[in-house]
Amino acid sequence: MTADTYGLFYLKRSGGNNGTNTVALNNAADISVVVIYFFVVLAVGVWAMIRTNRSTVGGFFLAGRSMVWWPIGASLFASDIGSGHIVGIAGTAAATGIAIGAFEWNALIVVIFLGWLFVPIYIKAGVVTMPEYLKKRFGGQRIRIYLSVLSLFLYVFTKISADMLSGAIFINQALGLNIYLAVILLLLITALYTVTGGLAAVIYTDTLQTIIMVVGSFILMGFAFNEVGGFVNFQALYMTAVPSVTGNFSANCYEPRSDAFNLFRDPITGDLPWPGLVFGLTIQATWYWCTDQVIVQRCLSAKNLSHVKAGCILCGYLKLLPMFLMVFPGMISRILYPDVVACVDPDLCQEYCGASVGCTNIAYPKLVLELMPNGLRGLMLAVMLASLMSSLTSIFNSASTLFTMDIYTKFRRHASEKELMIAGRVFILILIGVSIAWIPMVQSAQSGQLFNYIQSITSYLTPPVAAVFMLAIFCKRVNEAGAFYGLLTGLCIGLCRMIPEFVYGTGSCVSPSNCPTIICGVHYLYFSIILFVISCLVILAVSVVTKPIDDKHLYRLCWGLRNRTEERVDLEQDDWVDDQDSSTDIDEPEEEPGFFKKALMCFCGLENKKAVKLTPEEKEELQKKLTDTTEVPLWRNVVNANGFILLCVAIFCHGYFA
Repeated sequence: MTADTYGLFYLKRSGGNNGTNTVALNNAADISVVVIYFFVVLAVGVWAMIRTNRSTVGGFFLAGRSMVWWPIGASLFASDIGSGHIVGIAGTAAATGIAIGAFEWNALIVVIFLGWLFVPIYIKAGVVTMPEYLKKRFGGQRIRIYLSVLSLFLYVFTKISADMLSGAIFINQALGLNIYLAVILLLLITALYTVTGGLAAVIYTDTLQTIIMVVGSFILMGFAFNEVGGFVNFQALYMTAVPSVTGNFSANCYEPRSDAFNLFRDPITGDLPWPGLVFGLTIQATWYWCTDQVIVQRCLSAKNLSHVKAGCILCGYLKLLPMFLMVFPGMISRILYPDVVACVDPDLCQEYCGASVGCTNIAYPKLVLELMPNGLRGLMLAVMLASLMSSLTSIFNSASTLFTMDIYTKFRRHASEKELMIAGRVFILILIGVSIAWIPMVQSAQSGQLFNYIQSITSYLTPPVAAVFMLAIFCKRVNEAGAFYGLLTGLCIGLCRMIPEFVYGTGSCVSPSNCPTIICGVHYLYFSIILFVISCLVILAVSVVTKPIDDKHLYRLCWGLRNRTEERVDLEQDDWVDDQDSSTDIDEPEEEPGFFKKALMCFCGLENKKAVKLTPEEKEELQKKLTDTTEVPLWRNVVNANGFILLCVAIFCHGYFA
């Protein structure tokens, strides 16, 4: 079966503008770099697997609360910057200019919210997952189940399928592999050390891959700017980068935007209006950085709160880089290959990249494969593999945590830890299958601009979740009824926008969508603001007319009561009850497993190790340690000063490019 069978995914590599197909990575230097990369990553994963305790929930899902600031910061960055991110940002930049970089720089501000406002509450609450926090805060099961299911759907609709598609585009062009074979091979390796190593393996490999991504991307940026003769020439050349075949289409469809080098654009006619970037994007970013399981789980693995804050600061500084490492190279790709990257004729676009709505998504892969010399081209393929795998490992681990701790324990309250570990690992395999099936929908959405697709779906589904978390933490009057009906109302409104957009299609400049203006005419960033405000009003209105929650149930669960030391009375007992101690009181001879079974159990972190029994006093002391947010005054002042500097840097960058 050839790649041509899957025309939707097939991507041709052309030498210059001719149509000859070649395999880009067909030399010893490139292949050696890729092979060495895989061995190094697997070695780091195995080292983390051996070094950490993976046979307990805390060890597998929170890395034993032992991580320090620098791998946390690197893992936060690597978890966010997947191959869908790199390909999507570069593609949108090639189409519209630098404004897409604001999505990255907004994070410089929001990570401060994460480390200073949200994580202290999560640590004091003693939770592993975000739905678990809402269950402690509001009681009941419906909010926790709703958020768990929504998060898993978002992982499939946005992160996993988009990352797999973008990685497959790159690998198909570079290696000529069948698209499904490429995806399956990558997923097997990715799932291998996610399933076996747990969060510690994910964080350590993320740290390695962050270094690879940054170094490789810097090298490509240098080659790209050298090719166009520096930044000044780059600005002039981009404004004239149009394809040679324009047909009878409107000039707006193939000419660069006049505001391509403006970060903030017209609030009415701009493709990314500045009020939407300032307010709507902050709402989405607050959901993603402050309440999403993938991100918060890394922070919860830190040794203490100072390491959380320092990790957030490191991540913030790393988020300065995508403007220079992804946005500018994407725009340079349009300059160097306008006929392919900026194609406007649907038939030609279909021939170049298999997508009639446009080929901007191949901007970054095209630049790598045409510009980089042997060896370095292999390094950049390793960069794409690194970003794909680091993002997928983060999502797989967090998704299995959500399923295991928030859904599976609902039905198996007395499951053993071994059973929970197995359930989480099996769920990863199911998640992969569903995500592969959704890939065709991703490619045709939002005029073929992958990053805009991801952000639009986020705008339709996540503002109600952001509203619930913000009000849950900062307004103790909010109760379960208000939160639930706010989520339900927001979901209904969001689906009323998302479903018609998929039914009618988002279209392209050449073939606009027929979706009614009253439904699809509001920009997705503005829609995010509207949806957030409506959700907040519903949450507050329903909460005010229903019974409030007593303070005794809210100690250390909301900002106003965060320092209370009284014992909290939980609204509802935990779903999962760790009652394994009672089953180990009787000393019965256990059958010695065979060699192969013992090796398999060791590999998967499911060794039959009897945990050391703790007295009630020791358990209480351990719980205090896990929920402690005290900081050494010196390091608290250091991270606070660096947080202030980071905010100043964010304001300067926005102002300079505005």
